[in-house]
Amino acid sequence: MRNYVAASLETHLFFGRIMKEHSLFLLAAFPAGENNYRKEADWYREQFEKALEQAVQLANGNVGEEVLRSKEVVTAYTESAERQTRKLTGIPIDIQITQAEKRLQAGGMKRPGRETMQRVRRLNQRIMRLVAGLIGFKERILRDVLSCNLYTANYPLLIEHIIREARWYLQALRDIENGRMPRDDRNVEIFWNQIMMEHAEFIRGLLDPTEEELMEMADDFAEDFRELLDLAKQQDFRVSNELTRRTLEKTQEYRDFKAKGTQGITDCNIRSVILPLLADHVLREANHYLRLLEQMDMYAD
Repeated sequence: MRNYVAASLETHLFFGRIMKEHSLFLLAAFPAGENNYRKEADWYREQFEKALEQAVQLANGNVGEEVLRSKEVVTAYTESAERQTRKLTGIPIDIQITQAEKRLQAGGMKRPGRETMQRVRRLNQRIMRLVAGLIGFKERILRDVLSCNLYTANYPLLIEHIIREARWYLQALRDIENGRMPRDDRNVEIFWNQIMMEHAEFIRGLLDPTEEELMEMADDFAEDFRELLDLAKQQDFRVSNELTRRTLEKTQEYRDFKAKGTQGITDCNIRSVILPLLADHVLREANHYLRLLEQMDMYAD
């Protein structure tokens, strides 16, 4: 019961926020005249914000210290990035949720009560329906963009990217609900190496052409993670310990690059079309992957 509650809430704290922000990024990128798309994106933003708020309330005392310490839930830049993004886009963002996340306390060995477990189960079911709906919405956007029936400031690859992340979230919740073991290390590395590679490609494409040094660094990270992705795919069974450690070292370096970039964007010292919250968003994803890699490396020893 404790593992079920903790696994569910830890997943929501990370991915629930990611889905909320995906909806915001979709909304911010639609032209003013696309009322139906804008309304639907805003509806998903509101629904995931409400679901995240509930998850945060349930999470206090029911999640692991390593998750809160990893900075995958909230970083030093999240609140500032939200305030700036709210001002720049006019899209509402409930910053009190972020403030509540900063106050979260990890749980001990105490078993959660039956009522808590039932509330978590209902939340899981609700969020699974939401994520399935959001996947369908994203797929419809992609089809309309590729058929030249819709304009958005988001790259088609970015839309494919956020579809993959939503599918990963949905499968994680299905696994938790069915009591299945989490996905093996090989699939974790394949998935997240592709995500990291694409982040670098997006960062490069969203920087101002004058930011030549940052563009070159983003290109290098994209190539590094493309190589790591190819190597992970070549593994027959579990990813080798050597490759995991190599990926861990590269992800630590990449996380530091993203952290400096997030600070530069929130301080208005980097020229780009990157929303402050998008910069913090990809930083949190790097922090999440680092935690997974550190766990894999520890178990390998």
